Amino acid sequence: MYLKNLSLINFKNFESFDFQACAKINCLIGDNGIGKTNLLDSIHYLSFCKSFLNLSDRQNIKTGEDFFVIKGEFMLNDNVENIYCGVQKDKRKSFRRNAVEYQKLSEHIGLLPVVYSTPYDSDLIHLGSDIRRKFADAIISQFDKSYLHNLINYNKALEQRNILLKNKFSSKRIDPEEIEIWDFKLSENAEKIYELRKNFAEELIPIFQKYYRLISDNKEKVELIYSSQLHKNNLYDSLRKNLERDLFLGYTSYGTHRDDFDFLIENQAIKKYGSQGQQKTFVISLKFAWFEYIKSKLNMPAILLLDDIFDKLDKKRVKVITQLVAENGFGQIFITDTSYSRMPDILKDLNINYKILNLSTNEIITN
Repeated sequence: MYLKNLSLINFKNFESFDFQACAKINCLIGDNGIGKTNLLDSIHYLSFCKSFLNLSDRQNIKTGEDFFVIKGEFMLNDNVENIYCGVQKDKRKSFRRNAVEYQKLSEHIGLLPVVYSTPYDSDLIHLGSDIRRKFADAIISQFDKSYLHNLINYNKALEQRNILLKNKFSSKRIDPEEIEIWDFKLSENAEKIYELRKNFAEELIPIFQKYYRLISDNKEKVELIYSSQLHKNNLYDSLRKNLERDLFLGYTSYGTHRDDFDFLIENQAIKKYGSQGQQKTFVISLKFAWFEYIKSKLNMPAILLLDDIFDKLDKKRVKVITQLVAENGFGQIFITDTSYSRMPDILKDLNINYKILNLSTNEIITN
């Protein structure tokens, strides 16, 4: 699977853009602010129906305009797939596959798998547990539709239960039987979410550790540990047991929405004890593990988006990463870089097809 052509109208800083992509490595070079990340984000839109920067759709419309369009032509299993994403102010987002409108965006997730690494990946280490859960959810949802369905239902039930719990602080009467209904719904979906997350962590860990060893030259021991309240108790019993506490707090304090993933280096939290280079290597290794994991589940390589991944890495690690993605196991790759010479110098020594687009001059270099 690969992207053949990408077209944009009024997307972020691009009034119009058209790019015939290489089936292997595509490198976008230019100064900061020229639009390299925006191009990768447009590809992410065509896979996940949304931005990887968590912006609202309207924020991605070019200043002064009232709509944007992203179109991508993909080759998938020898078939052409034309994907269209259109956003207009004050109207519902339009998302189409081969001119047929999706009724639910969740129906599209997993058709065109994409793995992305951005400068914001450090948030996985430094920010809250919700960021790490979303990371796991994004991976599992790409190959398991039932997981996405359970996740949506769980979040709806959680929202309704929390509304009831907050009613204690108003004049509204709380119906214990109604809370119990939502306890059942939460439990039903939580157990399935928990099992899939547990299996995911067990399968991802050795792949992640393999990539970290390759990039770091086997210098450090790293671990990824899945932390969940459901390790010890089933959710329904815990919700019943903690009801008085939840009524006092006004929200649900127990469940898979409290899950986390602990990142360790040499048995210590990498957030506190890892250098910038080690942390960068950690998250890049996670993204490469994501790629290999998705490939094994879907039996095809995802498109790999690597945005400014070379910052804070020494030359040796940059070379190792480039050689890794040039191997046959990887499919189509899009790389951004602020250096005008680094990727051209590295790629010219590799026996691989590539296209380099200089966004400052619109010059294209191919092999």
